[in-house]
Amino acid sequence: MNVRLHANATTTPKIRAYIQSSSLSDRSLAEELKLTVTTVRRWRARAFQHDASHTPHRLATTLTPAQEAVAVELRRTLELSLDDLLVVVREFLTPKVSRSGLDRCLRRHGVANLADLRPAAESTPVKTFKDYAPGFVHVDIKYLPQMADETRRRYLFVAIDRASRWVYLEVRADKSQQAACAFLAALVERAPFRITKLLTDNDGAFTDRFTQPRKQPSGTHPFDRLCAKNGLVHRLAPPRHPQTNGMVERFNGRISDVLASTRFRSRDDLETTLRRYAILYNQHIPQKALHHQTPISALRDWQHHQPDLFVRNVRNLPGPDS
Repeated sequence: MNVRLHANATTTPKIRAYIQSSSLSDRSLAEELKLTVTTVRRWRARAFQHDASHTPHRLATTLTPAQEAVAVELRRTLELSLDDLLVVVREFLTPKVSRSGLDRCLRRHGVANLADLRPAAESTPVKTFKDYAPGFVHVDIKYLPQMADETRRRYLFVAIDRASRWVYLEVRADKSQQAACAFLAALVERAPFRITKLLTDNDGAFTDRFTQPRKQPSGTHPFDRLCAKNGLVHRLAPPRHPQTNGMVERFNGRISDVLASTRFRSRDDLETTLRRYAILYNQHIPQKALHHQTPISALRDWQHHQPDLFVRNVRNLPGPDS
């Protein structure tokens, strides 16, 4: 039989059973067994011989019961990972909570495992991307809500690197060919690695595929010409298959959560929030696909092992590369 026994215990289960069955006085037993009287009294008062749990009856927690309830509900409804939930809790509930403390909170409430919160059908393994080096970038456009001080809605151009999950985004007044080309030029300028391939959908800002007789891009679209000028291979997702560009679609889903959970006072407030989230995503949110590294950390590892893939040093913080 396995008996729980503390590593520093001064008595064995056999001695404890002897104390409980002996008719000698506490002091006599203590002298006989070379123990303290307190130890003898403690084991005489118990009906078992194994060590009890050392967990405190009252746990010292940073989160109040109300804050714990909010964190658990966010876990259940949004199915946030532990690291994503930690960012939200520190930002909106309390900055003092630790990662281990939040994990213990989720375990106490039975929501530590995300797989247990999802229906069985959703836990079916899905096909994933094969391994790539930095340089294969997914690009997409997302509609933004119109703010009170705007006369028309704007658009968010998003690019995400397949290998490192590094994200770059810009807000544009429209989604024209000129806006797409300006975004691509800025992306090539800001990316620390050498971009080799781009994957986009079939929006008119990126291709003239569906204006051609054979439904094939002509190569004369301004976006295609700019790709060729920079030595980039421009690939298009198959029609009606948005899952091909699913990596950037999932990031856009994160943006949708930010938009749905934040109240913006103006267009500048919205744009500032999106820029800050991109910095937060790149530098502070570990990714499971990156073995719990942040995108910036993953890029620094890539640069250490394959510096020829990079055109400038990877920086932890945004700013001039000098």
